[in-house]
Amino acid sequence: MLDYSADGEQLGKNVGDDLNEGKPTLPLLHAMRHGTPEQAQMIRQAIEQGNGRHLLEPVLEAMNACGSLEWTRQRAEEEADKAIAALQVLPDTPWREALIGLAHIAVQRDR
Repeated sequence: MLDYSADGEQLGKNVGDDLNEGKPTLPLLHAMRHGTPEQAQMIRQAIEQGNGRHLLEPVLEAMNACGSLEWTRQRAEEEADKAIAALQVLPDTPWREALIGLAHIAVQRDR
């Protein structure tokens, strides 16, 4: 998700690198499923060809139009909540708290 929503300097890599490398990330898959057939085809081609940097703007527009980034953020928060709930069976130790903190950081980070 950060690959499409974070600032390149903060992220430490170029925005859109995952698309350019042909990585089928969750926001892209969501946009393919919920966007128009034309948007799905454009994203599919960018992933398959692995050189989609020139398509970054229309891909971002497609993801924004169907709420892909927000949907992905919500899924990440749900998974973090599940992880935190699963950790509750462990004794209350600094290590458990560190793992809980890590789950929070994973969904709140911006780089």
